[in-house]
Order: sequence, then structure tokens, then C-alpha cells
Amino acid sequence: MTVKIHLISIIAGTLVFNACETKTKESDVLDLPPLSDRYFGEEPPGLIPKLFEPKIVSPDGLFEGGGLSTDGREYYFSRKNGKYKERTFFVIRYENGSWGNESETDLKWPKFSKGGDTLYRGNKYKIRTDTGWSEYQSLGAPFSDKHIMGLSFSDNRTAYFDEIEFDENGKPDTVGAISYSRFIDGKYEPRQKLGKEINTGTWIAHPTIAKDESYLMWDVRREDGYGRSDIYISFRDKNDSWLLAMNMGDKINTSLSESGARVSDDGKYLFFTRGQWEVKEDGSENWVGKSYWVDAQVIENLRPKY
Repeated sequence: MTVKIHLISIIAGTLVFNACETKTKESDVLDLPPLSDRYFGEEPPGLIPKLFEPKIVSPDGLFEGGGLSTDGREYYFSRKNGKYKERTFFVIRYENGSWGNESETDLKWPKFSKGGDTLYRGNKYKIRTDTGWSEYQSLGAPFSDKHIMGLSFSDNRTAYFDEIEFDENGKPDTVGAISYSRFIDGKYEPRQKLGKEINTGTWIAHPTIAKDESYLMWDVRREDGYGRSDIYISFRDKNDSWLLAMNMGDKINTSLSESGARVSDDGKYLFFTRGQWEVKEDGSENWVGKSYWVDAQVIENLRPKY
């Protein structure tokens, strides 16, 4: 396994868009497009994950993954392979009651704030202005001292994020870790690394926190997993402590790499990436990964009953 597996899972996984808890009501989300249009007319999944590959964004099967903006009216996605030798990023907009034509964009794997006026990428951010998006700016401490692949915010603005370090030769640390930082008195406190309930295994990455911080999902490689990276979840107990992590099971995880879990902003579906690296004839590696979705009830089915 290489660091590229985890970097690539950002494509469909760490487009977190402030992951919602599964109990979110439709009325809590302002002016979203109709449900059928929100997911391009695709038949919703049940409790078994389905491939998410709408023809409108994947006419030639080149779609990798993507995610909606906070208001549900922009969908950012990427394509690769075939005529797209290099990964190419697109946006498609919902206007006048239908989805228009896609256009290329320089926004790569954006993560939006709850109000949609800020987007994040790693440890940088942009602000929406009257003339478009600003230039990227540093998030500053405690985010700027580590390489961040996944960043997720709860409703009270607590940030959960991963970290990876590189040595002087550019070799990555294959362990990783997830930390959090609370927003107090107008600024973020120093990072606090989560305990062994979360930070056990290797390639620990891409956290997604529930809006109410009642659960945390992330991907990691552990001995009790199904092969490569699997998606795990931890819930808080009555004392507000994190419970031991649970593998999300053989319907979500397989012998391939699963990563980048996120819940749609309407709280209805869990999206994640499933894929692997393939070696081409010239010896180079090519990532082949697809986006999957499943009813978010799978989270509630794992939640402890107190």
C-alpha cells in the first residue's frame, strides 16, 4: 500500500461537505432541489451499497466521484482514464429546474462550510465574494503544521482532521492519526489527538464527524479488517467518551480499499470510495476507484442502544 491510495480516496471520500447526522429533517435544509434531481434521477439504494455513476456525469464511464455543494445546486466531480489522461475536474449546476452542462473547474475536491460561503482544501480555504472565490489562504494553527487530507466540522465548529508527516526523503508516515480542535473564544485551540479507540492501525485518514459529534467515521487498515483500508465507526457513550471502533461490516468493506466515507447533507445517504491500484504494462500504477452509496440507516443500525 502506498500513500497514493489515501490521497486518491479524497476524490469521492473527503468531499465531506460537513457530514450530517442521519436524523436531519428535510425542512432543516433550505431550498434544496427535489430529491430525484439531487441525485440525477438515480434509484436510491437500500442497505446494500450500490455503484453511484449517473450517466449525466459519466457518459463514458470515466467518472470517479464527486459531491454536492451545501445548497445542492452544484456538483463537483472528477474524471480520469480514456481521453482524460490526467485527472480533470468539473462542475455541473442546477438551474431553472434542471442540471445544465458541465464545465471544467480549478476547484479540486472542495469541502464547503455549513453556509456554503467558505470552501476548504487541506489546510487552506477560500471565501466566496461578489466576484467569485478568493485566493486560497492558510487556515493557520493548529492546521498549518501538518499535511491534511480529510477535514470535517461539527455543527458547533469543532474540527476533526487527519495528519501525515514526511521524512527528509519524502517518504510518508504510514500510520497517520486523527485529531480534533474546538472553536473557543473566536479561535481554534491546539490540536488534541484522539485516543487509541480511534488511532489504532495504519493509514488512519479521512475523518467524518456527525453534526452533533455523536459518531465519527474514518478509514484505516487494521488486522481485523477485510483486506486493505476499511471504513470504521465509533460512537460516543453516555459519558461522552469514544467507544471502541467498529468495522462497518462486509456490506461496506471488501478485499478492495474502502475510504472517504461521508453522509450527504440531507442526511439520507452514505457515500464512499471503493477501488484499487492496477499496474499497467509499462509498470506504472493507475488508480481505479468508484463511488458507492447506501442508505444512511446503516449508521443507525450500528448505533448502540442505551
